[in-house]
Amino acid sequence: MKKSIAADLHYFPNLEFFAAITGADELVFFPEEIYQRQSYFNRTQIRLANKVGTLSVPIQGRRPRISQQKIQIDYDQNWVNIHLRSIQSAYGKAPFYEYYIPYFEKVFQQNPESLWLLNWEMLTICLKLLGLSVKMRVQNPSEDLSCIDDIRGHLMPSVPFSERNYYQAEPYFQLFGLDFDPNLSILDLLFCEGLASKSILLKSVKKH
Repeated sequence: MKKSIAADLHYFPNLEFFAAITGADELVFFPEEIYQRQSYFNRTQIRLANKVGTLSVPIQGRRPRISQQKIQIDYDQNWVNIHLRSIQSAYGKAPFYEYYIPYFEKVFQQNPESLWLLNWEMLTICLKLLGLSVKMRVQNPSEDLSCIDDIRGHLMPSVPFSERNYYQAEPYFQLFGLDFDPNLSILDLLFCEGLASKSILLKSVKKH
């Protein structure tokens, strides 16, 4: 039987997101949902030389009650270069950086107008690099959601991952320092572990 999961669309999702969707045949997204501030929709965390840093995509205006698909990226700010420089600083010496970064650079260079489209393209690439054969689609407003596992609103920065039932830290090679930082952006795992990323993710699924 096909397993479908209703999920939020994040910017370079963290490992908890991928642990939560493990085993899914398809992911269903909801572009008409209202944008929530203080979410992962426009932010992700990477490991820098002396700290965990947050990358945030600036958006135009602060209009309340607007659907996610209508959120426009603010290109008046030099955020693309900042993000690329930060990613290079964090992972330029990682084993798989030079193999994977061109995929993401290509999307950045296209300057997608909407944050929804940016996140969609980046997630599509991440799933491909991880070797996860899961399809992505947008929800049909008339469809019955009773047979779909719904994790929307579950993964929020305000609540530690340890309080949820999706992800448990499975240490892997990281640059900088000896202490392992769990649940970072999927970029951290891909750049550091490459082809081994999928098996590490499977070990990160929390045992219920």
